[in-house]
Amino acid sequence: MQTETAPITNISRHLTRMAKLRPFQEAVIFPSGRDKSGRTTYTHLTYAQLESMSETVAQQLLSNGVTQGMRTAFMVKPSLEFFVMTFALFKARAIPVLIDPGIGLKNMKRCLAESEAEAFVGIPAAHVARLLFNWRGKSKTWKAKISISPKSFPGTISYQKLLAIPEHPKPLHESRLDDVAAILFTSGSTGAPKGAIYTHRNFLSQVDLLASSLHIQLGERDLCTFPLFALFAPAFGMTAVIPEMDFTRPAKVNPEKIKEAIDNFGISNMFGSPALIKRVAAHGKAHSWHFPSLKRVISAGAPVPASVIESFRNLLPADAEFYTPYGATESLPVAIAESRLLLGEARKKHGRGLGLCVGTPVAPSVVKILRITDSELPVFDETDLLSDSNIGEIIVSGAQVTTAYFNRDEATRLAKTKDRDGLFYHRMGDLGYIDEEGHLWFCGRKSHRVQTMKGDLYTIPTEAVFNNHPRVARTALVGLGVAPHQTPLLCVEPLRSLSKAEEAQLFAELKTLGDHHSHTRSVQQFLLHPDFPVDIRHNAKIFREKLKVWADQTWQKQ
Repeated sequence: MQTETAPITNISRHLTRMAKLRPFQEAVIFPSGRDKSGRTTYTHLTYAQLESMSETVAQQLLSNGVTQGMRTAFMVKPSLEFFVMTFALFKARAIPVLIDPGIGLKNMKRCLAESEAEAFVGIPAAHVARLLFNWRGKSKTWKAKISISPKSFPGTISYQKLLAIPEHPKPLHESRLDDVAAILFTSGSTGAPKGAIYTHRNFLSQVDLLASSLHIQLGERDLCTFPLFALFAPAFGMTAVIPEMDFTRPAKVNPEKIKEAIDNFGISNMFGSPALIKRVAAHGKAHSWHFPSLKRVISAGAPVPASVIESFRNLLPADAEFYTPYGATESLPVAIAESRLLLGEARKKHGRGLGLCVGTPVAPSVVKILRITDSELPVFDETDLLSDSNIGEIIVSGAQVTTAYFNRDEATRLAKTKDRDGLFYHRMGDLGYIDEEGHLWFCGRKSHRVQTMKGDLYTIPTEAVFNNHPRVARTALVGLGVAPHQTPLLCVEPLRSLSKAEEAQLFAELKTLGDHHSHTRSVQQFLLHPDFPVDIRHNAKIFREKLKVWADQTWQKQ
């Protein structure tokens, strides 16, 4: 067992620390239904309760087929059981495999096989899917199957059984910092989902960087609309309040239920995807809402438009802060920006097509700009780096950076590199630059750049210019044809449906708009698209790969 003075080497031991420090503070509060008046009712676990239950379940896991280092598929909806099971898996030193449910059944099956998972923890619907679609991990049979429901699913161990205090508990040995803690699959928004290997060092570094950058205080209440982020609450000393919502559809959230949770608990910290923040901001503006308890809002997962930040800030106290951490599944955070920076000169530069400011790199992380290449780069030197605001690939080094993908050696080689001194870096796959003030600017995904014979065009700087048009909801730059002989084309999602005459007028005005900037003059082809395909996790990342296929086919028919 971890002693009071021993350093924490397992992310779950932040829970143990909080259970000793604040045993009766709520660790997690979860909606359980509605009373006769229609108000939400809640259930909760204190830190002491969550610690005790997860300790018991961890011991029972070890007595029921789960072993140290066993990769365990984890498909549980947000609930009290979600938190107990996650911390129990960490304590048992098993390795939860976390896969975005929105990647589709085909990708889900591939990810499970690729992860070589040997145990399966899920709600009944997940077990039904496991049987129907023949989901397998490392072998034809699962070594342990656990169902999270009031009643046991046939052929599985019930959650209720795991809550029974064992007669002969097995000792829970401590982890080492570089033990594998979890495998987190990327969303697959720019390719096939990949399993990033997380160590406890990665998780603990994330906690330290976020806590120091966001100035979170013990005892705060956090409204978390992304459950995995809520798992950090014990490390921050916060109470995680889970709202009533469909976590796979943040863009469809009911703003009234978000407001209800904020008002019910005096929420001081809130985490939400850009799509959720946008929806709540619009509804809040229409109904003159104000959230006096909120002192900090965090939005991540995709770029947050300045207009959305500004709208949500109008619902907050004047001294509240709005943060937008920048990073990826493989490395978070890389940089953090506060809204006052983003709504100032950075906003004007964005509108002129100079990229999107994502803040200042988080110390002690090291961020550099690498000359653009699609090839592997095992080692780089100074000649491979760019300076003076030149656009290249963003690379980052730090303890929060994952070092490999599971069973994806080629992807690992493409995404990882070292300098001549052996310092390890993750290649973000994002393009950007560092300005003279040390701020990092994002210019789009490397795989999304349009490669023409006259040079490359980058999505964010190009689209920002055209997004200024008052009848445009958003745009997406794609390249017709094959690189490096592509022709730039702008997919345009209008605010409302347009007649043919209105469409022709809009395209003419967009051409005029593009002619005012050197980097957008070559964009002469336009297509209307009624509703861009976006990722399910954040409902904000545009699937430009899908739009390119559509644009190529549509343009050939004209």
